[in-house]
Amino acid sequence: MTAELLLSGVLIGVGAAALMDVWSLVLRRGFGIPTLDYALLGRWIGHLAHGRLAHQRIGSTEPVRGERAIGWSAHYGIAIGFAFVLLALVGADWLQAPTLGPALLVGLLTILAPWLVMQPAMGAGIAGSRTPDPRATRLRNLGTHTVYGLGLYLSASVLALH
Repeated sequence: MTAELLLSGVLIGVGAAALMDVWSLVLRRGFGIPTLDYALLGRWIGHLAHGRLAHQRIGSTEPVRGERAIGWSAHYGIAIGFAFVLLALVGADWLQAPTLGPALLVGLLTILAPWLVMQPAMGAGIAGSRTPDPRATRLRNLGTHTVYGLGLYLSASVLALH
């Protein structure tokens, strides 16, 4: 992998995660809609390091030192990792003239990680089935991951201009 391709993947992932963060901020502050607290992601990861995968309710689990930093780092690291998945699927030539379809598809496919791994392990059930309003949880998740896919495309498009 060339240094340019490596840098592109990192920048695309960071840009897409940042757009997700703006989206979450708008949902929380503009509409009072709850979004993921990355400290809870960090808590889950912190407990993984000690061999504990599943929790009844991650919010009730013992906090982990540095959980907020761990969670935010993981959020950006995961976003970068999925940006590399996109580049592996479409090839480096896509970076010259990005198209929306592949980026949105990868963004939507990333929903499988929280629905099938993170939410069940954090006590929320498969696809948020144990949350107070599973339908709202799923719609919010789909919206956020669609925004991530849009962020992949927009970030790649900005890079293509340079």
